[in-house]
Amino acid sequence: MYKTQNLSPAELFSQLPKGIQMLASSEGESSVINPALARRSFLKMATAGGFALGAFPMLAQAATGAAAASASASKLKPIEQPSAFVSIAADGMVTVTLNRLEFGQGVQTGLPMILAEELDADWGKVKTQHGNADPAYIDPNFGMQITGGSSSIKNSYTQYRELGARARAMLVAAAAAQWGVDASSLRTEQGVVIGPGGKRLTYGALAEAAMAMPVPEKVTLKDPKQFRLIGQPTLRLDARAKSSGQQSYGIDMNLPGMLTAVVAHPPVFGSKIKSVDDSAAKAVDGVKAVLRIALDRGGEGVAVVANAYWAAKLGRDALKIQWDDSAREKVDSVTQLASYQALAKKTGAIKYAADVSALATAPKKISAEFVFPYLAHTPMEPLSCTVELTGQGADTKVQLWVGSQMPGLDSMAAAKVLGVKPANVRIHVQMAGGGFGRRGVPGSDYVVEAAGVAKAARAAGLTGAVRTLWSREDDVRGGYYRPMHVHRAEIGFDADGKILAWDHVIVGQSIMTGTAFEKFMVKDGVDETMVEGMKLPYDIPMRLSAHHPVENVPVLWWRSVGSTHTAYVMETLIDEIARQSNQDPVAFRMQQFAGKHPRHQTALQTAVDRSGYGKRKLAEGRAWGVAVHESFNTVVAYVVEASVTDGKPKLHAITAGVHCNLAINPTSIEAQIQGAALMGLGMCLPGAAITLKDGVVEQSNFTNYTVARITDMPSVAVHIVPSADAPTGLGEPGLPPLAPAFANAIASLTGKRLRELPFKLA
Repeated sequence: MYKTQNLSPAELFSQLPKGIQMLASSEGESSVINPALARRSFLKMATAGGFALGAFPMLAQAATGAAAASASASKLKPIEQPSAFVSIAADGMVTVTLNRLEFGQGVQTGLPMILAEELDADWGKVKTQHGNADPAYIDPNFGMQITGGSSSIKNSYTQYRELGARARAMLVAAAAAQWGVDASSLRTEQGVVIGPGGKRLTYGALAEAAMAMPVPEKVTLKDPKQFRLIGQPTLRLDARAKSSGQQSYGIDMNLPGMLTAVVAHPPVFGSKIKSVDDSAAKAVDGVKAVLRIALDRGGEGVAVVANAYWAAKLGRDALKIQWDDSAREKVDSVTQLASYQALAKKTGAIKYAADVSALATAPKKISAEFVFPYLAHTPMEPLSCTVELTGQGADTKVQLWVGSQMPGLDSMAAAKVLGVKPANVRIHVQMAGGGFGRRGVPGSDYVVEAAGVAKAARAAGLTGAVRTLWSREDDVRGGYYRPMHVHRAEIGFDADGKILAWDHVIVGQSIMTGTAFEKFMVKDGVDETMVEGMKLPYDIPMRLSAHHPVENVPVLWWRSVGSTHTAYVMETLIDEIARQSNQDPVAFRMQQFAGKHPRHQTALQTAVDRSGYGKRKLAEGRAWGVAVHESFNTVVAYVVEASVTDGKPKLHAITAGVHCNLAINPTSIEAQIQGAALMGLGMCLPGAAITLKDGVVEQSNFTNYTVARITDMPSVAVHIVPSADAPTGLGEPGLPPLAPAFANAIASLTGKRLRELPFKLA
């Protein structure tokens, strides 16, 4: 989703609003964790932990246990306590709790692999569950609960290794006490502690005794040469359930007495209701109530609550609403583009301030303008949130069931809408069917909406949980979007391809302005998420500036954030410079990387070698395309084969070189690259754009908003660069270099440089 640039975790945390800090801190008013307690249970996960955010009764031992606490363990933070992450049943089944949302990226398998490696667990007896808004589940680096920025494995790699090692040490200590031997004489293997003379005790048999053991503060981790799980291609733990249709998602919630709601959103963002005729809606069989509610961004909506989705939908269809959009800007894509193009001709807020005076005398020049449209996220599972209210007044308790990327923020947002203490909100994180950033909204829009519906339903006399669902049309027409961008580049270079000056302007809405992240992500008027991916790794004299116009269109990060457009601009222009200076595009890039960027060099060389680039003769009518880009600390290089027939481009094959340092699960890495490449291809296809007319989004579903389909999928060969260094992110880096590699192949075939997405060859 986003990067924290060069801020340390402490600096980042210190700049978060106090409400977020409270959720992320074990000492906030909503937390009941006592960090002085040293003995921690790692067997029993609380099944009735109350509603207090941060309440983990299994962390707070009885008074007798607390009195015997060891000093070393008292130094451990909640995120370092095995008790919050590891549960071992009597039969040896190990349950690993995730501090992340699983929504297709594979953390449900990757994180348990890391912990199980150090635990020496039997992988056949490992299962998982999601965590919640407890402080134990904050990101160790970000200081808050978040799934995004391709950070899950990267930021929790050491954390989960140490959790597994601590739990293992407690099991060994319990066995040593039972046998009356020194713990150093014991070893573990596949869920068993093995002692002198071949004695054996299973983890299940030792689990209860291990609860009484102190949690070691320091542990020795395995040498990577000892890994038996990490690095092995491993079938995902959720593969069988998902492939057989048995997996439940947030949208599948079905509580006793539960009602379902859908909301009529204003066509123009932020509009109010002038009048509503709900008589026909109330006449629909199954409709229980029609309610006016407040929406995020100051707008209003009408919720139809019914006993099932279809009745609610029919009721909404029957509503007659007059909207008041008189106070709202009505964005028009044609007018907006002209405005952005005019802004792009002016220098904006400065990110890089190199001297570009050499442009005037450069022997070769490129002047280029690029256009990128709004994009919708369109995860396969549309948004949903189920809210249950119990109790009255100050004793009101709230439960949320939602596929949340930021459970702490979402819990706080719901508490505010419902007028309850944050300690009275409990969130149950659900498996989600994709998101690409849409479930991580700083303003918690769909959670705020669901909470508002539940509050209004209770006021109307309805009881029971209320599940608020968004249809595909709701999200495409009324959700958040990847911002529209215009780039303008003026480049001067010599006959050898040496870049003498590069003057670059980007125009686009700021994602971070107005959010909790603005303070540390918008610097000197530049939203860092918009310019990430520019300039580096190329050592070029660049003046980079940005304009952030304010538009009445809600915007949000979209898979790989700024790199969705910056990679395209950089890699097509670098390719063009190479061609104009009569150099091979690969050789030109290698010259730029030499001695400075070994990971880029290795990733590209891997893709080149495995594809046969420059050595293998392509079929007639096909051409090579190359691009390489780093995002979220991972480098991905693509060498592609493409053709153009009757003016239509076709991508035939992709060879990927991936440098993500240590590969935890090569199977998941391959899947992530394949999925990201297909999504990147989707940006190139006709119809892959969100447009507005008179303030209204013109697209509504897959019938008029293009996403790549399986019939568009080329062959994809993924090759991972071997490394023992700590892993980097992978959920997003596979997307950015695909479109520029494809465009570079088309330019090789047609001589035409494509400056706009989706592609327009005519």
